[in-house]
Amino acid sequence: MSTPSTSPLALVTGASNGPNGFDLVATGRSAKIDEAAEQFTRDGAHVIPVRADLADTDEVETVWKAVEKTGRPLAAAVLNAGRSIGGAFLDTDLDDELSLISLNVTSVVHLAKRVARHMAANSDGKILITSSLSATLPTPYETVYGPSRAFTRMFALGLREELKEHGVTVTCLMPGATDSDFHARAGMNNTAFGTGAKKNSRKEVAHQGFVAMMEGRAEIVGGDAAPKRTAIEHRCLPETYKAARHATKAKPRPQH
Repeated sequence: MSTPSTSPLALVTGASNGPNGFDLVATGRSAKIDEAAEQFTRDGAHVIPVRADLADTDEVETVWKAVEKTGRPLAAAVLNAGRSIGGAFLDTDLDDELSLISLNVTSVVHLAKRVARHMAANSDGKILITSSLSATLPTPYETVYGPSRAFTRMFALGLREELKEHGVTVTCLMPGATDSDFHARAGMNNTAFGTGAKKNSRKEVAHQGFVAMMEGRAEIVGGDAAPKRTAIEHRCLPETYKAARHATKAKPRPQH
């Protein structure tokens, strides 16, 4: 009979880097979640991997039921799942974009409802919601992605204020471009965000988000000094200027 774990429990969606010192309910859409779970286990965590497509409401509930099944209080939740779609809005697929909204927006609200009520009932807990530096500007050629991250940012900051009185903190993580397959999966290899672009370490960004969550901070821009400077610039620049600047980076380049 195994010894019950004394580590706190965390839920991590879009799991690639788990919170240190926590047992995990870790979710992902592909078989990579099992590989991640094996790594977390080697690092000493008890892990329950849940393969789920969070764009599907029923599968969101499957994830939450896995948390409830543990019978343990949830100490932390990292709502990290999300994706982008590159290309001109005239050319992209509507169903694909509606699926993006289901993942980036609807699933965050859905899981946050379950998590927030659970933590408020326990008068304790920490929530980290991933947004993006893209939340601070219009994002032509990722036309639906930026607004979805603007939603998660404002949702996180609004929820933070509500949950203060219940002993629960909410932190928003806004990464710049990171060294993952994010842009490749978005079909953006033929843009300035493609192969060879300077990007921040995803492990470092995840660590920054984790530290900010544990400290109960409102939000943090993930990465090195460059995205942090950009976030400050974006407070003052006109939206039309920011849109034009982003378009030069995100617009697909002609293929030869």
